[in-house]
Amino acid sequence: MGAALSLAARGRGRTSPNPSVGCVIVRDGVVVARGWTQPGGRPHAEAVALAEAGDAARGATAYVTLEPCAHVSSRGPACADLLIAAGVARVVSAAGDPDPRTDGKGLARLAEAGLATASGVRADDACAAMAGFLTRLAHGRPRVTLKLATSLDGCIARADGESRWITGAVARAHVHLERSRHEAILVGRGTWEADRPVLDVRLPGLESRSPVRVVLSRGPGAGDAIWIDSPSAIARLPGDHLFVEGGAGVASAFLAADLVDRLLLYRAPILIGGGRPALGDIGLGSLSEAHRRWTLTDARMLGSDRLEVYERRRCSPGS
Repeated sequence: MGAALSLAARGRGRTSPNPSVGCVIVRDGVVVARGWTQPGGRPHAEAVALAEAGDAARGATAYVTLEPCAHVSSRGPACADLLIAAGVARVVSAAGDPDPRTDGKGLARLAEAGLATASGVRADDACAAMAGFLTRLAHGRPRVTLKLATSLDGCIARADGESRWITGAVARAHVHLERSRHEAILVGRGTWEADRPVLDVRLPGLESRSPVRVVLSRGPGAGDAIWIDSPSAIARLPGDHLFVEGGAGVASAFLAADLVDRLLLYRAPILIGGGRPALGDIGLGSLSEAHRRWTLTDARMLGSDRLEVYERRRCSPGS
């Protein structure tokens, strides 16, 4: 299942309106095929893996990060039916499919056809991998990642606006990797007009995965970007993952609206003093409200810079 989860990660940011799913087919202890959801959501991971396995799928075990779908779509067949037709003997799934057209029906159909089934294997990891899809399903909006690159004293620029570069080349390359995993990227009008950012992915081999550009502004705009007038308007943006990159006003607005699900904090080993702060007012009524909101999920060094990743504490992955 770990291998299937790794495969699912390859499709993140490219499979909307479907979640990115991974599938590994094993026969006699040997991996005979792998698959993951393709761009646009089709074909599904199981279909890709079964096509690669061919006759080797007969009698094999399929490990899938999401319950195989049970509904026939104009875009493709039901994966439960494909697994049955291929002669797969056993299906192990991580998370259940919340889509009411499947939601237990996929595993039930497999069992009725005589296949052995198991579910709930690394379910939490699967839900985390599909957090964008689950957020869209639960709240009708993409999952929001906020990126902040600051000095040790919490500044994003000198007082005169100079900000290139706060962090080093390794950290900036990591930002481009993160961009490639999101369908859309957002900045404020001030950043858009002052810096004219390209907001693309400039990593070899990933250039085609540049996100759609979005600008937050109360006034009308022009240019090759989607313009929205409030954080709540992200509901109409394409995809399940939104990368919010700047500046301080935008970051504060999204935090005040409690729309940030994941925070990437890149900190450079420099002091600026008297510079521009990373955040303005985010609407806290008291200091106590600032506590117990964020959970540290990852920390690493990127060259001389430190990255810390925080997740917003909510009651479930999709809430």
